[in-house]
Amino acid sequence: MTVEDVARKMLELRILPRFMMLIMTGVYVRCIEWALSQPDLSTQQSALISVVTGAMTGSLAVWLSSEKG
Repeated sequence: MTVEDVARKMLELRILPRFMMLIMTGVYVRCIEWALSQPDLSTQQSALISVVTGAMTGSLAVWLSSEKG
């Protein structure tokens, strides 16, 4: 099996995008856990969680639409 065959198989199975979504989901969960552990969130902290949630939602939508093809 050549390097080209391995690379082609990795692209075919879409390993990298799936791995990236797994890592992003883990980081997102940790971010939410951090926010829930705070006794009183400031507006800046709330804005951070809002931006991270929006980015995760957008990433998930792009990833799901690419999984169809």
